[in-house]
Amino acid sequence: MSDGIEDVVGVLTEQIERRFEMSMDELTAAVAAAPDANPEATDVVKWHGLLSESQAVLQRAEDDLLAALQTQPSEVDDPTMGLAHRVNAAVTARDGRAMVVRWLLDPHAPGKKDLAAERLARGARRGPAVHTSAPARPTTAPATGRGVLR
Repeated sequence: MSDGIEDVVGVLTEQIERRFEMSMDELTAAVAAAPDANPEATDVVKWHGLLSESQAVLQRAEDDLLAALQTQPSEVDDPTMGLAHRVNAAVTARDGRAMVVRWLLDPHAPGKKDLAAERLARGARRGPAVHTSAPARPTTAPATGRGVLR
């Protein structure tokens, strides 16, 4: 059913390869070898994998629906409607994952600057965020009960 429709996974794969200047296979291997070296690449590879999985689920759902529709008389029965709902759910999952990949690839996406600032701040902290020792007690504390007006 997807013939003629732009290949979402293919387009995003090309964008990832341009962004990281290596093939998807090379990027996946690099992330597997050193997952902490580039958190951005690790996130992109993870979500690209999820996107690819959801595309495969969508293609199977579309194939199942097409096969059912070819055997249907003029009215669509409940099982076939269930297949149509499965296709819709698969499209939603695939599109949602594609949106995440697009967001990861866009350095100017909403929330990216705040996220980068938060990561930077977390990494720059050297000590505890809150003082953990009690405040110093004054050396000349007034005696209890003195100076109280009656």
